[in-house]
Amino acid sequence: MARIASVPSVCRGRTTRARRFTHHLLAPCCLVAAALAAWPIAARAQIVDPTQWVTNGPVNAEVRSGNIMYVGGNFSYVGPVTGGGAPLDVTTGAPTSPFPKVTGQVYTVVSDGSGGWYVGGYFTAVGGVARSNIAQVLANGTVSAWNPNSNNSVLALALSGATVYVGGDFTSIGGQTRNRIAALDATSGAATAWNPNANAFVDALAVSGATVYAGGGFGTIGGQTRNCIAALDATTGAATSWNANANGAVLTLAVSGTRVYAGGTFTMIGSQPRNYIASLGVTSGAATVWNPNANSTVDALVVNGTTVYAGGQFTSIGGQARSHIAAIDNSSASTGPPTAWNPGADSYLTALALSGTTLYAGGQFTSIGGSPRRCLAALSTTSNSATAWNSNANGGVAGLAVSGTTVYAGGMFTSVGGLMRNCVAALDATTGAATAWNPNASGAVRALTLSGTTVYAGGDFTIIGGQARRFIAALDATSGAASAWNPNANSHVDALAVTGTTVYAGGNFFTIGGQTRNFIAALDATTGSALTWNPNANGIVSALVLTKRTNPPFAVTVFAAGRFGYIAGQYRNCAAALDGATGAATSWDPSPNGFVNALAVTTDFTGRATGMYLGGEFSGVGVQPRNYLARVDAAAGAATTWDPNANGIVYAVALGGSGVYAGGAFTFIGGQTRNGIAALNAGDGTAIAWDPNANATVHALVVGGTRVYAGGDFTNINGLEQSYVAALSDPATVDVPAAPRTSAFNLSSAPNPARAHAEFNFALPTEGLVSLVVFDCAGRRVATLLVHAPMAAGPHGVALPSEPLATGVYFARLEFGSALASRLATHKFVIAR
Repeated sequence: MARIASVPSVCRGRTTRARRFTHHLLAPCCLVAAALAAWPIAARAQIVDPTQWVTNGPVNAEVRSGNIMYVGGNFSYVGPVTGGGAPLDVTTGAPTSPFPKVTGQVYTVVSDGSGGWYVGGYFTAVGGVARSNIAQVLANGTVSAWNPNSNNSVLALALSGATVYVGGDFTSIGGQTRNRIAALDATSGAATAWNPNANAFVDALAVSGATVYAGGGFGTIGGQTRNCIAALDATTGAATSWNANANGAVLTLAVSGTRVYAGGTFTMIGSQPRNYIASLGVTSGAATVWNPNANSTVDALVVNGTTVYAGGQFTSIGGQARSHIAAIDNSSASTGPPTAWNPGADSYLTALALSGTTLYAGGQFTSIGGSPRRCLAALSTTSNSATAWNSNANGGVAGLAVSGTTVYAGGMFTSVGGLMRNCVAALDATTGAATAWNPNASGAVRALTLSGTTVYAGGDFTIIGGQARRFIAALDATSGAASAWNPNANSHVDALAVTGTTVYAGGNFFTIGGQTRNFIAALDATTGSALTWNPNANGIVSALVLTKRTNPPFAVTVFAAGRFGYIAGQYRNCAAALDGATGAATSWDPSPNGFVNALAVTTDFTGRATGMYLGGEFSGVGVQPRNYLARVDAAAGAATTWDPNANGIVYAVALGGSGVYAGGAFTFIGGQTRNGIAALNAGDGTAIAWDPNANATVHALVVGGTRVYAGGDFTNINGLEQSYVAALSDPATVDVPAAPRTSAFNLSSAPNPARAHAEFNFALPTEGLVSLVVFDCAGRRVATLLVHAPMAAGPHGVALPSEPLATGVYFARLEFGSALASRLATHKFVIAR
């Protein structure tokens, strides 16, 4: 049963393994409790497809061909959405299934000895169940009832028998006040009486017999002055006489035989100068003669017989060049020279785990063991090479553990088990996974379009499809190889459109296809040479759309938009219609007063344009005020009465059977709050109920089948982690009336009124995601019991929070989403103590 998760405070400026990653720690998202009167009555089904793979950087362009979605942007990775922790198969490197997604970041993990895992970090939910910074995942992939509920980050875990030792930044855990270190019952999650009470963070733990070794940034622990490292009695929690007294943080510990190995930021420990790594006597606490003498921080240690594996920020250890990882001789009289083993990483390591002759490594690297590996790798201990195991992550890895056939990885990532893809990729529209198609662009892709078996790409790259191609290329839709077509632009290409034997390009170039062409050009689809067509714009062309008549005279019209003020010899402010044969400007002249980023055209059955949608940075079109989005007629370009009146820039417009889709940086459009993306009624411009609610800008939209594909800068859609690309349900499958309340979907509690113990009872008509939240009469959320938890059809029971609610009247809100509909039920209950 779930207890409300307290939101961890922002980590203070200390040096720990989990905080040394280059990006900021982001507090897990918190839902703002609304007053009951403001709850929406419109029903919404699940909008986001959770199987859609994501990227690790912004997506700028999308185009779909059949069952394949091509995406371009500024990324280097595509992979499944896993959350901040995932179990991985030791053979394939793929995430095992089922597994509960972590909403937040995992810094430490330890096997529970039964095929499951204890995980700690900075998170608010696991598998949709509210869990604050610490949880147990069972062998079957479900979240156990074990719920110590830490009030701040958990940085270290160690299991000994029936006790889980925990270190971190917390001051409350297991239902008790415990400052940064605690012992928890492995079955109940309750804190034991053991209470060393550290005065600053604990980042490393190791258990040996009746002693618990702790490392961190503390100055007192176990009732004694102990600087950054201590030995604690496993029964009483008191500090023993062992006192290694480090002068800097201890971030990793390992115990083997008569030695305690420590790594961190220290330069003095055990009464001896020791730079960042040392071995200490288990009896005396004095530093041994072993002195590898690293030149920077050591973050991870693993001991295996006479070898100590170390990972960190160092580039030299034992007098030898070793880039972030080393194996160090640990024989009895050794002074700590490194062995010949030298896989070398291009950036620092923060986690190590050993299984037989395979060493798993995690950190912030992109290359290790002579192979490209993103943040996670398996290394052979008998050679300098990475194994074939390749479970790339889209963010830093902070914790690793191996048990049986599974490696559990935790960190700052939201996806692990994916593929390296530089700036362009092809995604299967059915499975959501990336295909083998891999043109491997050297720079951002800004534009994509299709013609038959050819994918045209424009952007900032100079190499793509295995060939030197400056800013524009034609790629085989099956192999990804660049064709001989090579217009060779002198600057970035932002827009592409193709018809027949002609490819139209817009961007920031001055030469393309072997000719001087300012910002816009027509290229021969066979040779790549510039055609005589030359509108000669005076500013960047960032959007192109074509119409082609299907009856005589079969004319092509090129609609162009961007940042120009003059084109084809005419004054045309940021939007123009050009004859596809001559390049002459037509009389169509919307005259927006600001830049235009996106175009979408409607046509009749003959291919003749009947209307045009403009999205951009304007506040007026012609003489009409229109903020960022407008519809204009196809004759003169005058603004129609359609007016969604957005409050921020529009970057993408797409048309589909359910209306007009807009993407951008707005937060209000069509008379409703809509963050970054909206579906608008084609008749009056009002927003319909569909609301994916992106947490950042949307730059690209494609409508296909029953899906709307979005790309942009976002990392969260509809309250779910979904980075930079998303497959969304079309409104036609979402905008269904709220279902009547029947016995197949209901919510109650018993007893009511309740005193100390009660349970919510509900029934689901089908399998779906369930959220269950409790509010007080003022509309304040006081308990979160379920968050997007997958649950089967049928009856269910969830206990009231273990933390007692005060006497009063409360409301429970149950939201259920299936593939067909979303339903909402509320229930009033009373606490009388």
